[in-house]
Amino acid sequence: MRKTSARLADGREIIYFDESDAQRELRDPRDPAPPPTASELRFDPLLEEWVVLAAHRQGRTHLPATAECPLCPSGGGRQTEIPASSYDVVAFENRFPALAFGDPPYDGTEELPVPRRAGEGRCEVLCFAADHDASFVDLSPRRVRTIVDVWADRTRELSELPGVEQVFCFENRGPEIGVTLHHPHGQIYAYSFRTPRTRRTLDSAQRYRERTGRDLFADDLRAERNAGVRVVRRSEHWTAFVPAAARWPVELRIYPNRRVADLPELTDAERDDFSLLYLDILGRLDRLFDAPLPYVAAWHQAPVRTQRDLAYLHLELFSVRRAPGKLKYLAGSEAAMGVFVNDVLPETTAQRLREAAP
Repeated sequence: MRKTSARLADGREIIYFDESDAQRELRDPRDPAPPPTASELRFDPLLEEWVVLAAHRQGRTHLPATAECPLCPSGGGRQTEIPASSYDVVAFENRFPALAFGDPPYDGTEELPVPRRAGEGRCEVLCFAADHDASFVDLSPRRVRTIVDVWADRTRELSELPGVEQVFCFENRGPEIGVTLHHPHGQIYAYSFRTPRTRRTLDSAQRYRERTGRDLFADDLRAERNAGVRVVRRSEHWTAFVPAAARWPVELRIYPNRRVADLPELTDAERDDFSLLYLDILGRLDRLFDAPLPYVAAWHQAPVRTQRDLAYLHLELFSVRRAPGKLKYLAGSEAAMGVFVNDVLPETTAQRLREAAP
């Protein structure tokens, strides 16, 4: 894989990850522009969580026509976010970032009853392919392997930025999930704090270790493998299963069979094996309702500096689709109280996914 870094017209970084040794023209011909606007963090003392306020994102691009897609290669007299006529995989700093390094968007004179600080961090867009009409499931195993390597590369490099505490790689697929661009892509967030989900999960793992002396994630994986009823697919290096307490009508966790803290720790064999298993899982998801399934695919990996010995890398994948033509909405119990009500038994979902094998 050939890695080449350049700068866009407004100073944002763009990085090409090519599967060949082709040389690239790296100049962005667009006129110079100001850098992206910074955001703000405000602390909710009731939940002890940071909330990101990024008002500039109200104007971000929303479901443009194919001819106006900003993630397609440039050409035909139209310049996109990617100033190249073709590419394999490319990452670049988001034009409308939720988090960014820069001056805070407030002057500090307004008093608030809660702590606030600049929304420092970095948000990258990761384009999986130049083909606008493709989806992750359409990619070759080689391309998926390239993407795994890119996830590991970006995790490693973003973890070295000053103040970054956690790196989160994810993909949102489908407008039902909230996708605003149809082009096949994901995102990578570098947070300046540990996210609430990670903090709560690792605190649970800490208490479990103090109580039992064992690893919570490893024991959860072992229990599911032994039970077997919710396992969808096992390979030499990975296991995909529906969790026993699944919140979503379609939900999977994909664990490496060997505990690693983050994506950079995966071996070549584990990366190769994941590429094949993941394409198989995505194909099953689309066959579940005979239509492309909207989903979120989220990598859970260790924070940069704390509790790394407690973390166990895994991919969480879930969908709001509960039946053909029906979506799962976060209504009163879920949205207000945080108590999920799942209309589909996890064992039923696992059985249906096993039957959806090619």
